[in-house]
Amino acid sequence: DMSGNVWEWCHEWYGAYSERPQINPSGPTSGISRVVRGGGWSNTSSYTRVSYRNGNTPDNRNIMVGFRLAL
Repeated sequence: DMSGNVWEWCHEWYGAYSERPQINPSGPTSGISRVVRGGGWSNTSSYTRVSYRNGNTPDNRNIMVGFRLAL
């Protein structure tokens, strides 16, 4: 299960996607906020899915934001 424990930091910058239909869209090439996905333990179930994205500044410290190490 990859969702619902903490919001996960992603490498991409947060911003609007292009208006045209895309497969695997990417955000802007620079910005102020990085993408976080997946919702945290105190969010409702509508946030706890990887397709839901939000933004946080990289210096944000919060008990609901983390990262996942994978091998």
